[in-house]
Amino acid sequence: MLRLILFRHGKAVPHGDGPDFERGLTSRGVRNCIQMAEALHDSGVNPDCALVSSARRTQETWDAMRLRFPDTKVKITRNLYLAPSETILDALHKIEVPYQTVMVVGHNPAMHDLALKLVGFGDRYALARLKEHLPTAALVVLDFDVDAWPDVTDRSGRLDRFLVPDRTEQD
Repeated sequence: MLRLILFRHGKAVPHGDGPDFERGLTSRGVRNCIQMAEALHDSGVNPDCALVSSARRTQETWDAMRLRFPDTKVKITRNLYLAPSETILDALHKIEVPYQTVMVVGHNPAMHDLALKLVGFGDRYALARLKEHLPTAALVVLDFDVDAWPDVTDRSGRLDRFLVPDRTEQD
């Protein structure tokens, strides 16, 4: 069994404060990423490998999470920046064993599109919420009953969970 964690970067500073690629996280964005990393870690979900877009906000997202996952192999990848879902899936297909649990830290709309494309069954209540929106710092955990990443295909994943951070606080 393989496990995929799709993680949309944390809340970034508004557009217009510089080039999009250079937008960093807000303080709430950092806190939300830490919260989500703790939730994953506490439930026993730990990535073996993380594919991280090279944009500043995705790298800051991973930096906020890395204390919980010190043994995770990290690959910073330029072609994940604003990539379509097909590009992300191609990157996953190139992953080799022994990585059984892989996290992708990326951007919408591709993260949302890929999650919906890969879900075949699972928690129907989580799927109903996922269909509506993938907010910042949200994560989707999908399980695949396959032995190799190239065997991950559309609608072959079981939606294990869809988590969003607590949104009660302000920046």
